[in-house]
Amino acid sequence: MTQETRANRYTVLATQAPVQSLLEIKRSEFVGFVQRVESEQEARAFIESVRKRYHDARHVCSAFVIGADRDVQRSSDDGEPAGTAGIPMLQALLARRTEGRDGAETTDLSDIVAVVVRYFGGIKLGAGGLVRAYTEAVVQVLDAAPMTPRERLRLGTLEIGHHEAGRLENDLRSLGYTVLGTDYLADGARLTLGVFDQDATRTTTEEQLASLTAGSTTIHWRGSSWVDLS
Repeated sequence: MTQETRANRYTVLATQAPVQSLLEIKRSEFVGFVQRVESEQEARAFIESVRKRYHDARHVCSAFVIGADRDVQRSSDDGEPAGTAGIPMLQALLARRTEGRDGAETTDLSDIVAVVVRYFGGIKLGAGGLVRAYTEAVVQVLDAAPMTPRERLRLGTLEIGHHEAGRLENDLRSLGYTVLGTDYLADGARLTLGVFDQDATRTTTEEQLASLTAGSTTIHWRGSSWVDLS
């Protein structure tokens, strides 16, 4: 079973490939990256891969946020004046506005690492200028990154006859349910679906299934799973 968390929905990058952008300010170059990660170890490995690739750069600053509850948060100034790079980058990740389940804006971006490589252009930016530059570098690369909601779905199975499976699956999809698969067995079919993991949604699902099957089918709830809704 998926580990329970306070959150049952958050936003992630919709791609497993890194996204890159370039920002130039007063001849300094800020090469920004974001990458989807699932652990602190993955985040640090990506940071080191960028550091090796840009081994001649003066600074390789980073920040990452991990977990549905965003409880893992780290940042590094990598030699820039304290508080001028890593923390602004982290704040840019935490403040990123996305669309919530109800359509309202929220801040729930996670499972992401941001890295900004700086090549000094000979003109000092000052502390305030560095804060703005590192913030803008992350915002710019986030603007270019595809994103998708990730939800914790409660899994349910129902046993139905072979002749009913296709119709019921179509009906459920038309109602917006996530049908995860149908297994055709010797004595019938087993359909698995996932619903948003909250009590009210499960109750509504049970009522709609009763209506669709004239009360002949009962859903059996089991574990949960995180699913990208792409």
